[in-house]
Order: sequence, then C-alpha cells, then structure tokens
Amino acid sequence: MPTSTADQLTSAEQLLAQLHWRYAVKRFDASRKIDAAYWSAIEEAMVLAPSSFGLQPWKFVTVANPALRAELQKVSWNQSQIVDASHLVVLASKVEVSKQDVVKFVERIAEVRGGGITPQLEGYRDMMVGSVSNPAMLPGGSMAAYTRSQAYIALGFGLYTAAQLGIDACPMEGFDPAAYNKLLGLTEIGYHATVVATFGYRSTEDKMAGLKKVRFGRESVFVRK
Repeated sequence: MPTSTADQLTSAEQLLAQLHWRYAVKRFDASRKIDAAYWSAIEEAMVLAPSSFGLQPWKFVTVANPALRAELQKVSWNQSQIVDASHLVVLASKVEVSKQDVVKFVERIAEVRGGGITPQLEGYRDMMVGSVSNPAMLPGGSMAAYTRSQAYIALGFGLYTAAQLGIDACPMEGFDPAAYNKLLGLTEIGYHATVVATFGYRSTEDKMAGLKKVRFGRESVFVRK
C-alpha cells in the first residue's frame, strides 16, 4: 500500500531521530541482552550489505564465549565493551579473493535465480576473474585495501539497523589484529580481523550518552554542482 507524504515525513523524522540518538557506546550494561529476534535482524542486515561485484569477501565472527572475550579484551586496550556488550562481532576481510571464489559466487547466482550458467553469467564471471587477478587495478590499489573497504560497508549496515531497533552499538578499531587472528583462528581460513562491533544497551553510568552529537553541517560536507 502506498504511503502518504505525511507518513513518509514521519518515517524520515523517526529515522533521523534514531541516528541522532545513537553514539559509540563506551560503557554497556552487562546485565542486558539483545532479544534473539532483534539480533537475527541485525545479522541479516549485515548479510544483505552490498559489496563490490557482490562477492562478499568477509566473515562475521560472533564471539559469545566469556573466556574468549576476556582474552580478546586483553588485546583491545582492555576496553570494557568487549566483555560487557551483549554481542561482539569481529568483521574479518578475506586475504585473497581468487578465481575459485568468483566461480563459487557465480554458481550461487545460478542456484538462487535459476537458469543455470548463462552466457551473460559467464561474461560476468570472466570480468570478475580478470579484476581479482590484477589486485593493483582494484579500488585502493591492493587486495587488502579492496576487501577491507567492503567490511566497513557491512559494519555500517549493522550499526544503522541496530539504531533503528533502539539497540546501542560501538564500532571499534582499537585492537591488535594479529592477536585477534590468532585467537579466532582467522589466518588459517584466509581472513584478517578488520574491525570490531559491539552491540547491547548503554549503561546509565556512560557519561558519553548525554553529550550532544558533534558533526559538521551538511553545508560544509556536501558539495553541490
């Protein structure tokens, strides 16, 4: 059913209100946990994030084990969010995207959409193979820069979805990636810890919660031609 202009305006106001509400939480309430249905929506939103060519060169490692989270905290500048947040996700980027990865993706397209491997899909496959086989020509100039940037797109989808559900979050880069790789076994499967996201509910003791959001205005950020 089409929505009215008034409904659209209300939705836009609500969306922006939630984005003004969110902030990078410094202290989570360790006693509060995210409802399973809400967490499922956040996971699905991250899965639905766009990526270059649609290749999805990432893994999202959710860490629930308290002992493992305590070890991760030690290599995360001892930041409390690692152990206090309801959910911890490590977004890892693929170290190398190969021809086999492209073939697997094209097979998945054919599986989901039906019709087999068409000439159009073969052409798309060959184009992607040519791109990933020459990393210097990829955006960023290297495979590492290319796959890293894709992980941040998924991070944004997770943070945005959480905010719309009234769930707090904190993106985190203050950690030792090599130590994370070792603790989570990422190197063995060809991935590298890129960025961490913690989700849950803010503590009443988090002094950052009451501070006004500081951003440059649209007039200084957007360039209109």
